[in-house]
Amino acid sequence: MPRRAPTVDRGQVPDSELEDRFGRRFAYLRLSITDVCNFRCEYCLPDGYQGRPTGFLHQAEIGRLVRSFAELGIRKLRITGGEPLVRKDALAIIAEAAATPGIEKVALTTNAFNLARQAEALREAGLSAINISLDSLNPEGFERITGDKRFDKVMAGIDAAIAAGIPSVKINTVLLGGLNDHEVPDFMEFVRERPVAVRFIELMQTADNGEYFRRRHVSGQTVADRLQAAGWVPQKRGETDGPAVEYTHPDYAGRIGLIAPYAPGFCDGCNRLRVTARGGLRLCLFGNGTHDLRPLLQDDADMPALKRSICQTLVGKEVSHHLHEGDFGDTPHLASTGG
Repeated sequence: MPRRAPTVDRGQVPDSELEDRFGRRFAYLRLSITDVCNFRCEYCLPDGYQGRPTGFLHQAEIGRLVRSFAELGIRKLRITGGEPLVRKDALAIIAEAAATPGIEKVALTTNAFNLARQAEALREAGLSAINISLDSLNPEGFERITGDKRFDKVMAGIDAAIAAGIPSVKINTVLLGGLNDHEVPDFMEFVRERPVAVRFIELMQTADNGEYFRRRHVSGQTVADRLQAAGWVPQKRGETDGPAVEYTHPDYAGRIGLIAPYAPGFCDGCNRLRVTARGGLRLCLFGNGTHDLRPLLQDDADMPALKRSICQTLVGKEVSHHLHEGDFGDTPHLASTGG
C-alpha cells in the first residue's frame, strides 16, 4: 500500500531558500507543461495517451511559477511532459524561462518527433540543454518499444540539436531486458565520435506496469560493471546535475551515464523538485499526492504567498523513495508527472 504523507508542523518556515529537513538544498526544478504524449512507449503508455488534454498551466501562470522558484534559489529548470513540444507555445515558454533572472540553465526533455525543424529556434530561445528519448539504435527495435515509426526523424533531431549548437545534448535510454540491453556496446560506439551523453535509465515500477517491470527490469549495476571493466571512469556530479552518474573514457568524444534508482543512497543527493502540468508541487517522483499551487499563480501579488507555500510544503519531503519495498506511491506512469 502507498505510504501516507507525513504529518508536518507548518509553523515558521523560511521563504527565502529551498532546504528540507535533511539539509538537502534544491536548485533544480522539473516542470511538466503537458501530460500528453504522441508516442506509445510500452514501458509507459502502451495504449497511448488516455488522459484529459485540457487544464494545463497557462504561459502566464508558468511565468509566475518560474519567477517564484528562481527567487527561492532554483537555477536549473527542465521543461518536460508528456511530450512538451506538442504544446504550440512551448518555444515561448522556454524563451520566457531563459530570460528569468536567476535561471542559469533551461533544459528540455523530448521524444524529438519534431526536433529537426525546431532545434535552431530552441537554441535562439535560450535552450541550454536537451535530453532526447531514444530506446534503440535500430528502426525495428525503436518501433517495437515506442510504437512509433519516426526513428529517422528522431535521429535527424539529434543531429540537428548538435548542429544548432545546443550546449548539452543527451540521450535517454530506458534499459529493458530482452529488448535493448544487448545494445549497450552499440550505444558506446554511438558516442565515440559524437559529443553527446547516453544515459541508461533503470526501469522503474509504477502503478500501471507491475507485470512488465518484473519481466523487463535489468539492474543498472550490470551497466556500471560493464563500463568500469572497459575503462570508463565515473565523474563527480555538479550541484545542479540530475541523478545520473556519468562515465568518461579518453577514447570517446561522448559520455555514458547511468540512472539507477534502486542503487543504495540514490536519494541522498536529491536536489530537484517537480511541478505537474496542472500546477501540483510533487516532492518525489514516487511519493503520494501533490500540493496545488495553481490558486496562487493568478496574480503577481500572490507570489510572496506562493513562495511561502512552496517552502512549507517542502518540510514534508521524505528522506527517500520506497521502491525497494514495492511502494511506488501514487504514480500511475511516468508521463503523468514529467518523469
